[in-house]
Amino acid sequence: MGDSASSSSTRVSVHKSLGGGSVADLLLWRNRSGAFILLASSTVFWFLFERAGYNLLSFVSNVLLLLVAILFLWAKSASLLNRPLPPVPNMEIPEEFAVKAADDIRVLINRVLSIASDITIARNPIRLLQVSLILWAVSFVGTLINSLTLVYIGILLSLSVPLVYEKYQDHIDDKLNSTSKVIRSLSSKIPMMPVSKEKKYQ
Repeated sequence: MGDSASSSSTRVSVHKSLGGGSVADLLLWRNRSGAFILLASSTVFWFLFERAGYNLLSFVSNVLLLLVAILFLWAKSASLLNRPLPPVPNMEIPEEFAVKAADDIRVLINRVLSIASDITIARNPIRLLQVSLILWAVSFVGTLINSLTLVYIGILLSLSVPLVYEKYQDHIDDKLNSTSKVIRSLSSKIPMMPVSKEKKYQ
C-alpha cells in the first residue's frame, strides 16, 4: 500500500511533460480524430512515395500548381459573379511564432555545444561513448532505410510510445531505474581523465 501510494504521488504527468497543449493531446490520442488523421495521412504519403514510386518533389509541385490554379479561377469567377472570395488565411508568419522558433533553435544549438564542450574540454569518456553510439546507430539505420521511412517510423513511435508509457508508467519506470543503477555502477569504474591546466604565457 505504501509503495503504491508513494509511486502514485511521484508519478510524472506525461501530458504535462509533452507540453500540455494540443500536441500532447495528439500524441496521447486524446484528440482521436487528429491522431487518426495524422496516422492515416502519413501512411498514405509513405505508401505513395515509398511503395508506389511517386516522386516527392513532383507531387508537391503538382499539388501546389493545382491549388494555385483553383484559387486563381475561384477569385476570378467570384469577381465576375459577385460571389465571396476564397477563404484564404492571412499569409504571414506571426512575430511571436518566429521568436519562439528562434529561441527553441538557440536552446538546441547551446545543448549541442555543451555536449561538444564535455567531449573536447572536459574529456568526458562517458559522453564520448554516448555520442559515438548514437552516431553509429544513426549511420547504421541510414544504411538500412531511407529518410522517408525513418520519418514515418518516427511518426509511428510518436503516436505509440507516449501512449504506452502513460498506461504502463510505473512498470517502465521501475525497469529504467534498475537499468540506470547498473549503468551508473559500470560507469563509475571507468576512470575520468584529469583536465590539464592551461599554461599561462607572459
